[in-house]
Amino acid sequence: MSEEKAFVPNPEYLVQVRHLKEYFPVSTGFLKTTMLKAVDDVSFDIRRGETLGLVGESGCGKTTVGRTLLQLYKPTAGEVWFDGRRIDSKESLREFRRRAQMVFQDPYSSLNPRMTVADIVAEPIDVHRLCPDKKAREARIRELMQLVGLNTEHATRYAHEFSGGQRQRIGIARALASNPEFIVCDEPVSALDVSIQAQVINMLEDLQAQLDLTYLFIAHDISVVKHISNRIAVMYLGHMMELAESNELTKHPLHPYTVSLMSAVPIPDPRESRKQRRIVLEGDVPSPLKVPSGCPFRTRCSRATAQCSDACPALREAAPGHFVACHHI
Repeated sequence: MSEEKAFVPNPEYLVQVRHLKEYFPVSTGFLKTTMLKAVDDVSFDIRRGETLGLVGESGCGKTTVGRTLLQLYKPTAGEVWFDGRRIDSKESLREFRRRAQMVFQDPYSSLNPRMTVADIVAEPIDVHRLCPDKKAREARIRELMQLVGLNTEHATRYAHEFSGGQRQRIGIARALASNPEFIVCDEPVSALDVSIQAQVINMLEDLQAQLDLTYLFIAHDISVVKHISNRIAVMYLGHMMELAESNELTKHPLHPYTVSLMSAVPIPDPRESRKQRRIVLEGDVPSPLKVPSGCPFRTRCSRATAQCSDACPALREAAPGHFVACHHI
């Protein structure tokens, strides 16, 4: 994660993000505009076939990272490299959008209520002209619906006729329609019942093994992220705080923010749960319109010193494969 003077893509990684920034202008008064720094200098890599989990509090910029990565938002600054190619032209973007898709958080609002399930699932097929004729299109729709556990007889129905879990399966089928290699899963189970969450998570894992998919899995539930992810990245107020292998980060968190997050995860064993010390952070999350100088976490950190207010710590390798952004680690 050290800074590169001349970046050279690594073929080991399918997705490489460098110094990504996404700022939104927000009106703060008469003819006054302040930049909301939703994502501020974020860098990470995703290996082929792995799942990178992205966790953090609501409003920390997780979803914006996913949407900016897929160019749904135009990046304010930074680079996105996919399969060794920088996404910086219309041609590269069109190919990238066929090979990279998104599963949205809300299965209720992400599906067009005026379209049948068949038309929703086939939308990427039509946009990218992937089927030569109507017969092939219908066969592909049936194949996709079976792949995500939906009854093909439901193809002529509308989205409002389905449950939340079924609607999310429709959204996943749509994401798979263009034969993508990379999928951004933006809190795909947060709006579902717990029993349905497990079914969808297991299905995503099966699809990954079957289709050789690579995931960026965004969520605020660390337990879910730990289950599905190979590595986990922790965000706070638009910045990357920590990045490590899933087991390493959950068992040996280094950043004070990650330590606090992990202390809040329930332990099913009552004896172990009684031994656990809950770390409660002081104060509230600062407004992204007024991010503290230096380290964004310093106003709530027990280790904060004058150095923390002077400079924002860079994400550096504190242990093999374990990156952390803290002056005191």
